[in-house]
Amino acid sequence: MLQKKICMLGAFAVGKTSLVAQFIHSIFSDKYYTTIGVKIDKKELTIGTQRVNLVLWDLAGEDDFLQVHMSYLRGSSGYLLVVDGTRAVTLDTARSLQERVEAAIGHVPFVLMVNKSDLIAGWEISEELLANLKEKGWDVIRTSARSGLGVEEAFQILTKKILER
Repeated sequence: MLQKKICMLGAFAVGKTSLVAQFIHSIFSDKYYTTIGVKIDKKELTIGTQRVNLVLWDLAGEDDFLQVHMSYLRGSSGYLLVVDGTRAVTLDTARSLQERVEAAIGHVPFVLMVNKSDLIAGWEISEELLANLKEKGWDVIRTSARSGLGVEEAFQILTKKILER
């Protein structure tokens, strides 16, 4: 069985930890817990006939992307950039993180998770902006840690991209 390291990246309070909890345990909690440093979880996926053990590194959120410890990214096979659809500034942070990650570890697969789709009425990120990212080749998945919408799909897409490399 293959083992692949995946990092969860994004600004403070975008839902990274909640997305991991939804993916691994199919649960959501309204309680907010700040991640300190990194939290590591594992989950096995099967893509076609290939079993893959994902080692998920949930990195502490940073509003100042310069604070992210790039050393945590060493050995990553891919990463999930998470933004909060209700806070446009989190997309700016994600773009900066993507550039910084690429400079630090090179081009590795990633997927942009636009979280909090259950709060769509309050979204600040436009469809046009998301379409522009898709045109640039980004995989963009709307997710909801609360309902589970798109969560499994995002991890599946990233794992497939990793296996195709």
